[in-house]
Amino acid sequence: MRDVCVVGLGLIGGSVLRAAAAAGRAVWGATASGQDAEAARADGFDVRALADALARARDRDALVVVAVPLPAVEEVLRQVPDGVRVTDVVSVKGPVGDLVRRVAPLVRHVGGHPMAGTSASGWAAGRADLFRNAAWVVTAEEDTDLDVLTDVVELALDAKAHVVPTTAVEHDAAVARISHLPHILAAVLASVGADGGPLALALAAGSFGDGTRVAASRPELVRAMCEGNRTALLGAVDDALGRLGAARGSLASTGGLAKTIEAGHRARQALHDLQSAERTDLTIDLTSPQALEALRALGARGGRIIGLTGNTALARTS
Repeated sequence: MRDVCVVGLGLIGGSVLRAAAAAGRAVWGATASGQDAEAARADGFDVRALADALARARDRDALVVVAVPLPAVEEVLRQVPDGVRVTDVVSVKGPVGDLVRRVAPLVRHVGGHPMAGTSASGWAAGRADLFRNAAWVVTAEEDTDLDVLTDVVELALDAKAHVVPTTAVEHDAAVARISHLPHILAAVLASVGADGGPLALALAAGSFGDGTRVAASRPELVRAMCEGNRTALLGAVDDALGRLGAARGSLASTGGLAKTIEAGHRARQALHDLQSAERTDLTIDLTSPQALEALRALGARGGRIIGLTGNTALARTS
């Protein structure tokens, strides 16, 4: 198994480090947070200065996992030695790819994004099983290094996740709708509820709590995530505003909300149907000239990689 160096030891990075160690890998990390570094060392992990951690990754041909917020990615990439294997767990893929091409074009980078987390942050919030049964996106662009892609797939599988291959553009468009827009809506909903005063908050129950849970996340992390995906998020916000506008218009003119409520119910049922659908198993030969195309097609169908045997990916799709 390939060694793993994690840069950034917050919720996600700290969980990656723990999961890789639990799988039997040699691991070490680096972080700009003195508090996270101290806590990780207290838990028995090897935490080094960034330059030392990256030099060791170069010498041991390790996989470097960049697990810092988007605004800090460039500073890290500038220090990664040429030729080092790199992935990231940043929640937007297009901007990270642009940074790699601009400031670290000679590293061997494949993007990643585990779709797991909580509203808590920092080393103390992480755990080795955070990614169990979660989707872990791996980018499969036309020029992707299949050797490094295999490394990232193996790491995700070791963390008990399943792998969804796609492109940076398709990933960013998708997460704008199912991750970043929910953060914006949660912020708005929380503000509207709070403006109702103590009585409204005293009556707040499950639907309000569920709808505002992610508003408890650290604001600077949410801003970095959402602002980093500005273009795709604008489209998702426009879609949501159009639907809210239609609901308001119907409520004001006829007093009815049937179209909005029923459309939402059908959409929620579609999610349930997809998650519970019968699956078909297949294999993808990662040495094939058509491997990247097959991986992207798998992701587009909502499929995932569930195992790896040598150069053969074991996949499942509906």
